[in-house]
Amino acid sequence: MGYRSGMSTILVPYHLDEYLPDLNIPLPGPHSVVRAELPDGDVWSRLAALYERVAETVRAGERPTVVSGDCTVSLGVVAGVQRTGARPGVVWFDAHGDVQTLETTTSGYIGGLPLRLLSGYRPELIADRLGLHPIAEDNLVLVDARDLDPAEIGYLGTAAIRRSTVDELAVGKLPDGPLILHIDLDVIDPAELNGMRVPAPGGPTTAAVLAAADRVLATGRVVAVDLACTWLPGGDDPAGYRAGLLAALVR
Repeated sequence: MGYRSGMSTILVPYHLDEYLPDLNIPLPGPHSVVRAELPDGDVWSRLAALYERVAETVRAGERPTVVSGDCTVSLGVVAGVQRTGARPGVVWFDAHGDVQTLETTTSGYIGGLPLRLLSGYRPELIADRLGLHPIAEDNLVLVDARDLDPAEIGYLGTAAIRRSTVDELAVGKLPDGPLILHIDLDVIDPAELNGMRVPAPGGPTTAAVLAAADRVLATGRVVAVDLACTWLPGGDDPAGYRAGLLAALVR
C-alpha cells in the first residue's frame, strides 16, 4: 500500500484555515511541518489548498502520524492514504459526532462536518478537489461520541456507521482492511485534559483511551494516525500532561 517500515510525524499547526503558531503542541522527536499560502476566496478553497499539501505529505510518508488543531485535516489524511492505492476504513475517537451538514448545523462550524464529508456528503465542497473517494458508512467506527445535536442523533440512528464506547472497542467492531486511527483528544474527559475548545464532560480517562488505541494499533492494519489537538491556543502545559499524552500517542 505504499508504506515503508518506520514512521513519520507531520505537524499541521492550523485550526481550519487559520495558522496557529501558538497552539502549543509539544511533539516528541523530529517532525515535518505543513504550511501553505492559502488563496483568497471562500473557506473551502482555502482548506482545499491546505489539505492538498497534507495529502501529498501523507502520500509520501512512512506510516504517518498527522497532528493538527482540528478534525477536518482528516480529509487530507484520508486523501493522501487513498493516493497510495489503499481504501481505508476509519476509527474515529471523538466526544462529538462530526456528522453535521451545512443544512443541519446551528452554529455554522465547519469542524462539525468532517466525518459526514468523509462518507460522501456534498463532494463538490472539497472531496472532489482532493480526489477523495467516499468511505462507506459501515467502514466508519465512531467511538465515544457523547455530545450530539438532535440532527446528529437522527442521522446516526439510521446510518450504518458503527458505534462504540472506548471501553467496549474491540477488534470485532473494526472494519476489515487498512485503517486510519483518528483521535480528537477532546474524547478524554476534560477533568483530565483541560483547555479544550468544546469540552464534553463524562468522557473516558486518558488511560482508557490509550488502551483502546493500543487495541486498534495491535491489529497491525493501521496505515496512518490522525491526532486532533483541539485545545485553545496560548495555553501552557506546566505539568507536562500534553507532552506525555502526545509522547504516548506518537509512536
